[in-house]
Amino acid sequence: MRIDKLLANMGYGTRKEVKQLLKSGNVRVNNQVEKSPKIHIDPNEAEVSVHGEIVEYREYIYLMLNKPGDVISATEDPQDLTVIDILQPEDAVFSPFPVGRLDKDTEGLLLITNDGQLAHRLTTPKKDIGKTYYAHIDGEVTSADVELFKEGVTLDDGYVTKPSVLEIVKAGGRSEIKLTITEGKFHQVKRMFEASGKEVIFLKRLSIGELQLDPTLELGEYRELREEEINYLKDITNLTP
Repeated sequence: MRIDKLLANMGYGTRKEVKQLLKSGNVRVNNQVEKSPKIHIDPNEAEVSVHGEIVEYREYIYLMLNKPGDVISATEDPQDLTVIDILQPEDAVFSPFPVGRLDKDTEGLLLITNDGQLAHRLTTPKKDIGKTYYAHIDGEVTSADVELFKEGVTLDDGYVTKPSVLEIVKAGGRSEIKLTITEGKFHQVKRMFEASGKEVIFLKRLSIGELQLDPTLELGEYRELREEEINYLKDITNLTP
């Protein structure tokens, strides 16, 4: 990797700013001053320092966000605030992206990373990774709905969903439920309930597989995934060496 690309990726400025930084003589590679932006180095082997501080290189970033209901799951948008817009600059510099999508008005667990292979494997229906949601429903959810969801729901376009697990948390005209699905069709949870004559009025994602939303995260807050959480995601997607 070119040293100017490495330093830019690690947040030391634009390529132009990094070139000026190198020219100033404040960058060292293996304790030798390096001024050329074109030199190629192995970031996992070479020791790079800037102003005397060692650059801790890492290729990937893995974040857990408690997504608010007023931002969209995208990297950029001309009108709306995106989940990337609320990241700190030192995290945004890795050029991460949301893993899958949550609707703009949906809250809860959203993973953000720049690891494209892991993101793809987490979102493909072939892996059958369950995503669990909590919802308020306008309409009474009954045991008949539980059985319907277990068999698969026919959506408005004729698509029949994979079997899902529906749990009634609170019955009544305004029911509260938990639902676990293993695919992610457009507006799927909302369309599943619409197919049974009901409306989702609040939706929050609680978990992906066994990875739970950190209860200490307020809406709009995020943290880096712990090593064991990253290893778990790699394990369930068969990325573990």
